Amino acid sequence: MTIELKDGERLDDLQCNGLRIIQNEKMFCFGMDAVLLTGFTRVKEGERVLDLGTGTGIIPLLLSAKTKGEHFTGLEISNSSADMARRSVRLNGLEQRIEIIQGDIKEAGELFAPASFDVVTSNPPYMIGQHGLINSDLEKAAARHEILCTLEDVVRAAARLVRPGGRFCLVHRPFRLAEIIRVLSSYRLEPKRMRLVYPYADREPNMVLIESVRGGNPRMTVEKPLIVYEKAGVYTSEIMELYNF
Repeated sequence: MTIELKDGERLDDLQCNGLRIIQNEKMFCFGMDAVLLTGFTRVKEGERVLDLGTGTGIIPLLLSAKTKGEHFTGLEISNSSADMARRSVRLNGLEQRIEIIQGDIKEAGELFAPASFDVVTSNPPYMIGQHGLINSDLEKAAARHEILCTLEDVVRAAARLVRPGGRFCLVHRPFRLAEIIRVLSSYRLEPKRMRLVYPYADREPNMVLIESVRGGNPRMTVEKPLIVYEKAGVYTSEIMELYNF
C-alpha cells in the first residue's frame, strides 16, 4: 500500500516485520526509550493493550509485531500525531489490531471503560519545572516536559483502565525514581519489575523501565542492567537484538 506524505513527513523503516512509520522531522520523533519499552513489556496471547500518549504510534506498532496481543489502542492528544499514527496503521494493514484515539490522558477515564485493558504502557514526558530547555514548539515541548499532563495524570489513568492483576509498564528517568514508585504505590500499582538502562557500562543510568501490577503484592525484581553502547557508535549485542539489526 502506498500513502501520500504531507509536508515535512518522512517514512521510516522500523526493521521489524516490514513495518514502516510516518513521522514529521519538524515534530517530536520516537527515540530509543520507546523501543526499549516494547522490549521490556510482556504481552500475552489474547491480551488488550493501551498506550497512553502514543505519539505517532510507535509502541502499538512494535508490540503488534513482537507479541501475540489481540488488540492495541493508542491514545494521543495531538491531532497531527494521531493522524500520522492512523495513517501508519493503515499503511501497515493493521486496522483490525490497532486503533488510534485522539484524546487527553486526563480524560482517559471517560473515553474507555474501567479495567478494560490487560496491559497499559506509557513513555510520558520526563521533565518538570525548569529541568532542561523547553522547546518553543508546543508539541515538542509537551513530549519532553509535563506541560499537558503530569506523571500522576498518567498513573491515575493507568490505574483506572488496567484490570486487577493487569500490568502497567513505563519508561522514565532515574532521577525521578523515588517519586515514580511513590505515585505508583499510591494508586495501588505495585512495582514488580525494574530495569535500569545505562548508555555505557561505566556511566550512570539514564533510563528506567518499570512494570507494576494493579493490586499486586509487595516484591520487586531488579533485572540485570541494560547497556546501550560497547563504545562510541557501537551498540551492544542486546541492543542490536532489540532493534532487529
